[in-house]
Formats: sequence, structure tokens, C-alpha cells
Amino acid sequence: MKMSRVTIVRKGMRHLNLRVRPEGEVVLSVPYDCADEEIARLLKKREAWIEEKLAFFRRFASPAAREYVSGENVPYLGRNYRLRIIESAEEGVSFQRGYVRLFVKNRTDRERKKRLLEGWYRKRAQVRFAKAMELYISRVGVAPKEVAIRRMKSRWGSCIPATRRILLNLRLIEKPTACIEYVVLHELAHLLYPSHDRAFYNFLDLHMPDWRGRKERLER
Repeated sequence: MKMSRVTIVRKGMRHLNLRVRPEGEVVLSVPYDCADEEIARLLKKREAWIEEKLAFFRRFASPAAREYVSGENVPYLGRNYRLRIIESAEEGVSFQRGYVRLFVKNRTDRERKKRLLEGWYRKRAQVRFAKAMELYISRVGVAPKEVAIRRMKSRWGSCIPATRRILLNLRLIEKPTACIEYVVLHELAHLLYPSHDRAFYNFLDLHMPDWRGRKERLER
């Protein structure tokens, strides 16, 4: 681990604290009198963990800005489909024969095209996520009080056991159905097991024996 890649912050504290932020910044906070040799040892010891975290956050980096023009790829359920922009008095989105057709009054209105496609993604996500949720609720016998869909920067999903609320990342709709199901089961499991302890992983093993393969596919 190159020291130039890490921001060292010296402050009045007793222990070292290492963080990797979603934007890719590595920050190590240390006591004022911490020796450089000790800092180097910690960074060497945690190098693999740091690289894993950086790779994790890179997977959530914002995709290249879309221009919303014909020929662009539209990822959906693990596959890429071609976008076709069609000028029309009636606006909307249709999915036919391997194409996502976006009907818009003004072909040059990028923000309008963005909103239409985002709305299409959200409607599809509501249906697909609800189907996966229904399937695994019936299997495991535990249900959330609320499920919400939103764009998240660094997570595919999250669960708040205290309020029994589950959040799912809208970008999941771009992933294969098997990956959507994995995230849904993962968050349902947290209603019973808030921590990633042995009981949590035993629960996943019981209800989805191939969850590791699905997780690996999700993170590609």
C-alpha cells in the first residue's frame, strides 16, 4: 500500500482508525505520537481489506453519463438492450423485440428522456422486486413492514430491523433475477439476524444454497 494513496490524520486519540470512503478516499486517523513504522505495519496488514473496499465502491461508481440517443445500451435483468429514440406526440417507453423504445416529443430534451427511462426502470423494479419478495417471504416466514426502492451509492440493499424496513437499490433491476432474489433474501435474513454472524449465514445456506455464486455474479 503506497502511503501517497492514504490520508494520515493525527489527532488526540488512543487507537488507530482506518476508513475507506465511498468516493475512494483512504483515511487513517492516528494518535499524535504514532510512529511511522507502526502506520506502515497497519497499512501492510490491512492492504487486502483496503483493496477489497476500494473495489466494492468502484462497482457502485456512477455509470458513464448517458446521452439517451439511439444505439446506447440499456441494461435490464442481466442483459443489454438497444435504446431507440422515437419522436412522438405520445410519450412513453416500450420493451419489444430486444429494444427499449423511448417515445418523446422532443428528441433533444435529454432530461425528459432521462425521466421517462427512469420511470420505466422504477415500474419494472416494483414488479420484479415484489415478486422476489413474495417468493422468499413465503419460504422463510418473515416479512418487512415496508419495502422502498431508491438509488443508493454503495449498497444493493439495506435493512432496518428496528422498524422492519427494507430498502432496495433501483439499479438492481439491471441485474439478473437470481441476483435480485439473493439481495431480497439477504435483507429478509437481517430481520431475524441483524449481524453477519454464523446464524445469519446458516440461514442463507438453508434457504439459498447457491447464494455465494449469486453474490459473486452480482458483484461482477
